[in-house]
Amino acid sequence: MHKKILIPVALDHAPLVSRKIEAARHMLAPGGTITLLTVLEQIGGFVAEFVTVKPENHLSARVLEKLNEAADGAEDIDCKVISGKPGVQITKYAKDAGCDLIVVGSHSPGQEDYHLGSTASRVVRRAHCAVYVLR
Repeated sequence: MHKKILIPVALDHAPLVSRKIEAARHMLAPGGTITLLTVLEQIGGFVAEFVTVKPENHLSARVLEKLNEAADGAEDIDCKVISGKPGVQITKYAKDAGCDLIVVGSHSPGQEDYHLGSTASRVVRRAHCAVYVLR
């Protein structure tokens, strides 16, 4: 059983959130907590020089609202939105927050998709704690 479970939520994989939460609840110790985390990628390089308003500031509130909807008012679920490269920030957040399990989603295997996505793969390779991959 795990005390602190991190569930990274990619904006394009939102339908998996309820399945990830359900899986995490089966592995959650009494009194444990779950954190839903979305990492917004920053605009980089040349384009960033011409943007005066950071889009992640505007997206943050909307994404946080969606995460809170997914949490459905559960007291043991916390929601966070941060910026950076998802493959790096997810593992950094997990370590800094003392998480002992990360629940990541993987694409359903099709002819071209027998591997983990790049972010899930990075999390599996770099995590300091256990990683549960949900298909």
